[in-house]
Amino acid sequence: MRPNDRTGLAIVLSLLALTLFDAMGLVIKHLSVTYTAAELSAWRNLFGIIPAVIALVLSRKWHNAGRRLRIRQWKLALMRGAVVTFAQLFFYMSLGLMAFATASTITYANALFMTALAVPLLGEKVGWVRWSAVLIGFVGVVLVMKPGSDAFTPVALLPLAAAAFYALVTVQARQMDDDVPSPLVNLYSSVAALFGAIILALAFGGFSPIASWSDLGWIAAMGAFGGTAVLLLVISYRMTEPSNLAPFSYFGIPLAFLLGWLFFGETPWDALFPGALLIAAGGLLIIWRERHRSRISATRPDAAGN
Repeated sequence: MRPNDRTGLAIVLSLLALTLFDAMGLVIKHLSVTYTAAELSAWRNLFGIIPAVIALVLSRKWHNAGRRLRIRQWKLALMRGAVVTFAQLFFYMSLGLMAFATASTITYANALFMTALAVPLLGEKVGWVRWSAVLIGFVGVVLVMKPGSDAFTPVALLPLAAAAFYALVTVQARQMDDDVPSPLVNLYSSVAALFGAIILALAFGGFSPIASWSDLGWIAAMGAFGGTAVLLLVISYRMTEPSNLAPFSYFGIPLAFLLGWLFFGETPWDALFPGALLIAAGGLLIIWRERHRSRISATRPDAAGN
């Protein structure tokens, strides 16, 4: 357990972040008719810096540390921002081309990628139980994507790639020093993601003029939703063990389905089920094993296993 573990508050913050992420996704899907994914990524990061700066200024931990902006792991923080750039690009593209709930559900494969990445990056030992969970979840992803059928489209690979990059972002957050304020970590990553998104937008043909004041308002809201959600998620994951928060992330699957139906009239039952259930089952099995291992390690430190 982390020294200042506050699981209850972390759960509330993570659920709020989940809701804000879905709100951001709805705005992106709405705007994707007029603007490219690279443009939206750049605008999202620009406006998303504002919550990061406000949170840093209000951070008591940052002030107590002398308001230093330089951190020891600055290269890792900037690399994390570069990874965010590509995660956003793939996910935003998928939102414009797929049903909202389908794209969102496939990205929940990030829990499976996190397990795989924890081996080389965090030095964790992953046994047969968690690998079985990864396999179950991946079968769920395959069922949602439906490769080999007439319903399959290569576009379904976009949210899967986004899931892999988002998983890497989460693992990298766990590599940051605990004494570095979360808002400062987020600010580094946001600035790096902004520059990365601008480069991609220019490479994809530049920026389109903002069509209306209404679009500008939606763009600002998109950035505010996303920036605040990322900050809340980083804070929550640094307040408690990830396994305490992970079960609640799967509330996002029915929430995405509900929002996609309410705002866009989408009801992709055939695409989501039963694959979505297997994705959630694989993730929940990983979570169960993590908690079981934690209990065993607390009583028998030499008994860490699968």
